[in-house]
Amino acid sequence: MYAAMITAAGVHGQDTGFKAYSFPTPGSSHEIKMVPVKGGSFKMSTGKLSKQVGVSDFWMGAYEVTFDQFGVFFRDEDFEQGSKVDAVTRPTAQYIDLSWGMGKDGGFPMNSMSVDAAMMFCRWLYQKTGVFYRLPTEAEWEYACKAGSTTTYPFGQDPKLIGQYAWFAANSKGKYQKVGQKKPNAWGLYDMLGNLAEWTLDQYEVDYLTKIGDDPKDPLIRPTTRYPRSVRGGSYLSQITALTPSNRSKSDPSWNKRDPQIPKSRWWLTDGMFVGFRIVRPFVQPSAEEAEKFYTLYLGN
Repeated sequence: MYAAMITAAGVHGQDTGFKAYSFPTPGSSHEIKMVPVKGGSFKMSTGKLSKQVGVSDFWMGAYEVTFDQFGVFFRDEDFEQGSKVDAVTRPTAQYIDLSWGMGKDGGFPMNSMSVDAAMMFCRWLYQKTGVFYRLPTEAEWEYACKAGSTTTYPFGQDPKLIGQYAWFAANSKGKYQKVGQKKPNAWGLYDMLGNLAEWTLDQYEVDYLTKIGDDPKDPLIRPTTRYPRSVRGGSYLSQITALTPSNRSKSDPSWNKRDPQIPKSRWWLTDGMFVGFRIVRPFVQPSAEEAEKFYTLYLGN
């Protein structure tokens, strides 16, 4: 059942087919653009190992979720603030400005949130729209980032071109930037490399390819602990060597080391200013019961 829930999605009103669409963040004019990613098989790599992996059809957000979009959820007074897992709940307030002066309104990517906050945004979208959204799996993320390429970078072998596609240590001036200013990859996805690193659904495992077994389709390593989780894409602080589709990072408790609260915030990462997320809508729709079980499983860790 869990695997079935991973490949599930819903429909905004009438189904318009498997093509790009946009929808307003509920209660606002801030649009979220979704790009169709036709499923298939690709060579997934970790270190020196590689394995052929299959993924099903899904839509992915063309951009990282922005402050403007996330802020609508954060301010939605229809939902309480707190840490319950059996209902949609808004994150509690940040005790300091975790944008660190890098920018908020007008298209800056939402940063410094925990994986729980990112997943709760997805659950809020589901409650508001009836459409099942979630974070991408590692396999979906890498497949979408590669966009059909088999080279080191999605745009070829020449690392000198990376500045046309990504914000990273050499060109960001130590700040994240507004989404969508660099070139998209071949499938119309922006900032897959650099700007902010992005949460995925999976628990981080060093031997990921071994763990997912032989001939895997829609693989997922479901988290059983809060740390470490898999993070992909590198960020505005990353060196060029980290900006490849196959490079993997893992979350760490040190990302919240300066939080003085007891217990530390479930929602915010005081030292995670480099991490954000984008959303996925898989093609096949789950039942309402399956969708709620999925969110509860993930938000109950």
